[in-house]
Amino acid sequence: MTALRERRCAACAPGTPALAPARVAELLLELAPGWRIAEDGGSLRRSFAFPDFHHTMAFVNAVAWIAHVEDHHPDLEVGYNYCRMAWSTHSVGGLSENDFICAAKVDAL
Repeated sequence: MTALRERRCAACAPGTPALAPARVAELLLELAPGWRIAEDGGSLRRSFAFPDFHHTMAFVNAVAWIAHVEDHHPDLEVGYNYCRMAWSTHSVGGLSENDFICAAKVDAL
């Protein structure tokens, strides 16, 4: 199988179910340490720390580019020296492979 970061996001057709917990666990193993599944199972989350605002914003802008290219967008909470990120696929009501693909692309930054 192709590495997650080399794959592209695909639109989820109406009625596409969220990933099963077993598949979520498999995909989580393909990501860098630090990613976790939210308690409700509906999103993939990670916090990032930076030395200053400049580095934080450079990272956020790189993530924005990934989101634009993949047409899949995270929820971000940004402060002076941190960024908290959550990926989920609203159209499936939980997690899809798109979330893991984008997380892997963030890992490659």
